[in-house]
Amino acid sequence: AFFLHCASHLLLTSVRPSTPLALSSNKQLYNHMATAPASLDRSKTKVIILPGNGCTPIMRCNWYAWLQKTVESELGVPCILKEMPDPMLARENIWLPFIRDELGADVNSILVGHSSGAEAAMRLAETQRVGGLVLVAACHTDLGVETETIAGYYNRPWDWERIRGNCGFVVQFADTDDPFIPFHEAQTVHSGLSSELLASTRGDHFMVSALPELLLPLRARIPPA
Repeated sequence: AFFLHCASHLLLTSVRPSTPLALSSNKQLYNHMATAPASLDRSKTKVIILPGNGCTPIMRCNWYAWLQKTVESELGVPCILKEMPDPMLARENIWLPFIRDELGADVNSILVGHSSGAEAAMRLAETQRVGGLVLVAACHTDLGVETETIAGYYNRPWDWERIRGNCGFVVQFADTDDPFIPFHEAQTVHSGLSSELLASTRGDHFMVSALPELLLPLRARIPPA
Protein backbone atom coordinates (compact mmCIF):
# COMPACT_ATOMS: atom_id res chain seq x y z
CA ALA A 1 0.00 0.00 0.00
CA PHE A 2 1.06 3.60 -0.40
CA PHE A 3 -0.29 6.99 0.53
CA LEU A 4 -2.86 8.56 -1.76
CA HIS A 5 -3.05 12.22 -0.98
CA CYS A 6 -5.98 13.18 -3.16
CA ALA A 7 -9.38 13.85 -1.64
CA SER A 8 -11.22 14.82 -4.80
CA HIS A 9 -14.60 13.82 -3.36
CA LEU A 10 -14.47 16.89 -1.15
CA LEU A 11 -14.89 19.09 -4.19
CA LEU A 12 -17.79 17.02 -5.39
CA THR A 13 -19.77 17.21 -2.18
CA SER A 14 -19.41 20.35 -0.14
CA VAL A 15 -16.74 22.87 0.68
CA ARG A 16 -15.57 21.93 4.15
CA PRO A 17 -13.72 24.81 5.81
CA SER A 18 -10.38 23.88 7.27
CA THR A 19 -10.01 23.56 11.01
CA PRO A 20 -8.63 26.75 12.59
CA LEU A 21 -5.07 26.50 13.78
CA ALA A 22 -5.30 25.51 17.40
CA LEU A 23 -1.96 26.03 19.13
CA SER A 24 -1.69 29.29 21.07
CA SER A 25 1.93 29.72 20.04
CA ASN A 26 0.71 30.35 16.50
CA LYS A 27 -0.76 33.74 17.37
CA GLN A 28 2.61 35.45 17.65
CA LEU A 29 3.82 33.77 14.47
CA TYR A 30 0.69 34.87 12.60
CA ASN A 31 1.30 38.44 13.74
CA HIS A 32 4.90 38.19 12.56
CA MET A 33 3.95 36.91 9.11
CA ALA A 34 1.20 39.47 8.75
CA THR A 35 3.75 42.26 9.20
CA ALA A 36 6.73 40.65 7.45
CA PRO A 37 8.25 42.85 4.73
CA ALA A 38 7.62 41.69 1.19
CA SER A 39 10.75 39.96 -0.05
CA LEU A 40 10.03 39.36 -3.73
CA ASP A 41 9.80 41.34 -6.96
CA ARG A 42 6.08 41.31 -7.74
CA SER A 43 6.60 41.60 -11.49
CA LYS A 44 8.55 38.33 -11.53
CA THR A 45 6.90 36.36 -8.75
CA LYS A 46 4.92 33.20 -9.37
CA VAL A 47 3.47 30.54 -7.10
CA ILE A 48 3.90 26.87 -8.02
CA ILE A 49 1.69 24.20 -6.42
CA LEU A 50 3.26 20.77 -5.97
CA PRO A 51 0.66 18.14 -5.01
CA GLY A 52 0.81 14.97 -2.98
CA ASN A 53 1.13 11.68 -4.78
CA GLY A 54 -2.00 10.07 -6.17
CA CYS A 55 -3.50 13.46 -7.02
CA THR A 56 -4.98 13.18 -10.47
CA PRO A 57 -6.92 14.79 -12.03
CA ILE A 58 -5.17 17.53 -10.15
CA MET A 59 -7.88 20.17 -10.61
CA ARG A 60 -10.28 18.02 -8.58
CA CYS A 61 -7.92 17.22 -5.73
CA ASN A 62 -7.76 18.87 -2.33
CA TRP A 63 -7.26 22.65 -2.14
CA TYR A 64 -5.03 22.95 -5.20
CA ALA A 65 -7.49 24.49 -7.67
CA TRP A 66 -8.92 26.70 -4.92
CA LEU A 67 -5.45 28.08 -4.15
CA GLN A 68 -4.62 28.65 -7.80
CA LYS A 69 -7.81 30.60 -8.36
CA THR A 70 -7.50 32.58 -5.13
CA VAL A 71 -3.84 33.53 -5.62
CA GLU A 72 -4.49 34.78 -9.13
CA SER A 73 -7.72 36.63 -8.29
CA GLU A 74 -6.77 38.07 -4.89
CA LEU A 75 -2.98 38.38 -5.01
CA GLY A 76 -2.71 39.04 -8.74
CA VAL A 77 0.31 36.87 -9.53
CA PRO A 78 0.53 33.74 -11.68
CA CYS A 79 -0.14 30.47 -9.88
CA ILE A 80 0.94 27.34 -11.73
CA LEU A 81 -0.93 24.07 -11.29
CA LYS A 82 -0.40 21.28 -13.80
CA GLU A 83 -0.85 17.54 -14.00
CA MET A 84 2.33 15.95 -12.69
CA PRO A 85 4.06 13.08 -14.49
CA ASP A 86 4.26 9.84 -12.53
CA PRO A 87 1.45 11.04 -10.23
CA MET A 88 1.10 7.84 -8.22
CA LEU A 89 4.73 7.38 -7.16
CA ALA A 90 5.96 10.98 -7.52
CA ARG A 91 9.51 9.80 -8.17
CA GLU A 92 12.18 12.41 -7.60
CA ASN A 93 14.06 11.69 -10.82
CA ILE A 94 10.88 12.48 -12.77
CA TRP A 95 9.38 15.27 -10.69
CA LEU A 96 12.41 17.50 -10.14
CA PRO A 97 13.26 17.94 -13.86
CA PHE A 98 9.57 18.61 -14.54
CA ILE A 99 9.39 21.23 -11.77
CA ARG A 100 12.51 22.97 -13.10
CA ASP A 101 11.95 22.69 -16.84
CA GLU A 102 8.17 22.57 -17.29
CA LEU A 103 6.87 24.51 -14.28
CA GLY A 104 9.75 26.98 -14.42
CA ALA A 105 10.83 26.96 -10.77
CA ASP A 106 13.42 29.66 -10.18
CA VAL A 107 14.56 32.29 -7.71
CA ASN A 108 11.27 34.16 -8.12
CA SER A 109 9.08 31.12 -7.42
CA ILE A 110 7.24 30.33 -4.20
CA LEU A 111 6.80 26.57 -4.04
CA VAL A 112 3.72 25.39 -2.16
CA GLY A 113 4.27 21.68 -1.63
CA HIS A 114 1.80 19.25 -0.07
CA SER A 115 3.07 15.93 1.32
CA SER A 116 5.17 14.35 -1.47
CA GLY A 117 5.16 17.78 -3.10
CA ALA A 118 6.77 19.22 0.03
CA GLU A 119 9.60 16.70 -0.17
CA ALA A 120 10.05 17.51 -3.86
CA ALA A 121 10.21 21.21 -3.02
CA MET A 122 12.87 20.62 -0.37
CA ARG A 123 15.02 18.45 -2.63
CA LEU A 124 14.77 21.03 -5.40
CA ALA A 125 15.93 23.72 -2.98
CA GLU A 126 19.02 21.66 -2.27
CA THR A 127 20.10 22.27 -5.85
CA GLN A 128 18.95 25.81 -6.67
CA ARG A 129 17.64 29.03 -5.23
CA VAL A 130 13.89 29.61 -4.93
CA GLY A 131 11.86 32.52 -3.66
CA GLY A 132 10.43 30.59 -0.74
CA LEU A 133 8.90 27.35 0.45
CA VAL A 134 5.46 26.76 1.92
CA LEU A 135 5.50 23.18 3.16
CA VAL A 136 2.25 21.39 4.01
CA ALA A 137 2.49 18.02 5.80
CA ALA A 138 6.18 17.58 5.11
CA CYS A 139 8.17 14.58 6.34
CA HIS A 140 11.81 13.52 6.10
CA THR A 141 11.73 9.70 6.06
CA ASP A 142 9.91 7.09 3.99
CA LEU A 143 8.04 5.95 7.14
CA GLY A 144 8.72 2.35 6.20
CA VAL A 145 6.42 2.51 3.18
CA GLU A 146 7.91 0.71 0.16
CA THR A 147 6.53 3.01 -2.51
CA GLU A 148 7.72 6.05 -0.58
CA THR A 149 11.18 4.49 -0.60
CA ILE A 150 10.91 4.04 -4.37
CA ALA A 151 10.10 7.75 -4.75
CA GLY A 152 13.76 8.45 -3.97
CA TYR A 153 13.54 11.50 -1.71
CA TYR A 154 14.65 9.68 1.42
CA ASN A 155 17.69 7.67 0.26
CA ARG A 156 20.27 10.14 1.58
CA PRO A 157 20.57 12.74 4.33
CA TRP A 158 18.82 16.07 3.93
CA ASP A 159 21.15 19.05 3.51
CA TRP A 160 19.09 21.36 5.72
CA GLU A 161 21.65 24.15 5.65
CA ARG A 162 21.75 24.27 1.87
CA ILE A 163 17.96 24.14 1.57
CA ARG A 164 17.51 26.99 4.05
CA GLY A 165 20.26 29.03 2.39
CA ASN A 166 18.59 28.70 -1.01
CA CYS A 167 15.19 29.93 0.21
CA GLY A 168 14.02 33.44 0.94
CA PHE A 169 11.72 31.99 3.59
CA VAL A 170 10.33 28.66 4.78
CA VAL A 171 6.84 28.37 6.26
CA GLN A 172 5.60 24.97 7.41
CA PHE A 173 2.09 23.71 8.18
CA ALA A 174 1.83 20.52 10.24
CA ASP A 175 -0.99 18.45 11.69
CA THR A 176 -0.38 17.04 15.18
CA ASP A 177 -2.99 14.34 14.44
CA ASP A 178 -1.95 13.63 10.85
CA PRO A 179 -3.18 10.11 9.95
CA PHE A 180 -0.13 9.46 7.75
CA ILE A 181 2.79 11.45 9.17
CA PRO A 182 3.78 11.46 12.86
CA PHE A 183 4.26 14.95 14.23
CA HIS A 184 7.89 14.26 15.12
CA GLU A 185 8.59 14.12 11.37
CA ALA A 186 7.38 17.70 11.03
CA GLN A 187 9.39 18.73 14.07
CA THR A 188 12.58 17.37 12.49
CA VAL A 189 11.93 19.37 9.31
CA HIS A 190 11.22 22.44 11.42
CA SER A 191 14.44 22.00 13.38
CA GLY A 192 16.51 21.44 10.25
CA LEU A 193 15.14 24.40 8.32
CA SER A 194 14.35 26.81 11.18
CA SER A 195 10.96 27.11 9.52
CA GLU A 196 8.06 29.22 10.68
CA LEU A 197 5.98 26.32 11.94
CA LEU A 198 2.20 26.48 12.19
CA ALA A 199 0.85 23.38 13.91
CA SER A 200 -2.82 22.50 14.07
CA THR A 201 -4.87 19.64 15.46
CA ARG A 202 -7.05 18.49 12.59
CA GLY A 203 -6.47 14.84 11.66
CA ASP A 204 -7.02 15.23 7.91
CA HIS A 205 -3.53 15.52 6.38
CA PHE A 206 -4.74 18.87 5.01
CA MET A 207 -6.92 17.03 2.51
CA VAL A 208 -9.62 19.68 2.31
CA SER A 209 -11.08 21.67 -0.54
CA ALA A 210 -9.94 25.07 0.75
CA LEU A 211 -7.09 26.05 3.06
CA PRO A 212 -7.29 29.79 3.77
CA GLU A 213 -4.31 29.68 6.14
CA LEU A 214 -2.04 29.32 3.11
CA LEU A 215 -2.82 32.85 2.01
CA LEU A 216 -1.15 34.41 5.05
CA PRO A 217 2.50 33.67 4.19
CA LEU A 218 1.80 34.46 0.53
CA ARG A 219 0.25 37.83 1.32
CA ALA A 220 3.12 38.61 3.66
CA ARG A 221 5.82 37.92 1.06
CA ILE A 222 4.25 39.05 -2.21
CA PRO A 223 4.33 42.86 -2.56
CA PRO A 224 0.92 44.45 -3.07
CA ALA A 225 -0.01 45.84 -6.45
